[in-house]
Amino acid sequence: MITPLYVFDLDETLLDGDSTMIWNEFLVEKGLACEQTFVEEDKRLMALYSQGNLGMEEYLEFAMQPLVNKTTQQVTELVEECVQEKVLSRIFPQALDLIASLKAQGHPMIIVSATVSFIVDVVARHLAISNSIGIELVEESGRYTAKILGTPSYQEGKAVRLKEWMQLQNQPFNQLHFYTDSINDLPMCEYADQAYLVNPCEQLKPYAEPKQWQVLSWNR
Repeated sequence: MITPLYVFDLDETLLDGDSTMIWNEFLVEKGLACEQTFVEEDKRLMALYSQGNLGMEEYLEFAMQPLVNKTTQQVTELVEECVQEKVLSRIFPQALDLIASLKAQGHPMIIVSATVSFIVDVVARHLAISNSIGIELVEESGRYTAKILGTPSYQEGKAVRLKEWMQLQNQPFNQLHFYTDSINDLPMCEYADQAYLVNPCEQLKPYAEPKQWQVLSWNR
């Protein structure tokens, strides 16, 4: 019996945009980060991410600065507000249709993202996807730190985290479907049985034809 698992990247795949950048803009709107310097540095680091050249530890040291005085509960409340107001309206309609179809067929789904888990988990819940993996952060004194807990779900780490998750499930999966846009996810594409490239970046696009990966054009 074939038991498929559908795995989704989040940013620029299910979402027309990057949830971390949306979150950072939200923090500026809330007055929790200095607009000019924070936004400029965020753009610089995200450009490195798009090229596959970003050090995740370096990024988190920067990105978590506005939250140093916030409890995890306060962060959760802010994320909920951000997702409802800024993120959900940018989910691709094609993604929503696919998720609804897979749910109707009873197929398990999971989001695996290089975004911090406190954002990924909230987006997944609103999309009615019951499983999600993001970068886990160490908590100290009821607050998030910039320290990564375990393997970061970034580049090769996505496959590592997904394998760890699958080992904990009560059922084996023998057909893995993966959706992404990013060159950072090349290791996951090669690990999956079938990869689907959603509006793929220029670095990832050349892999589609020789590897027989389907290219999808999604838009809002």
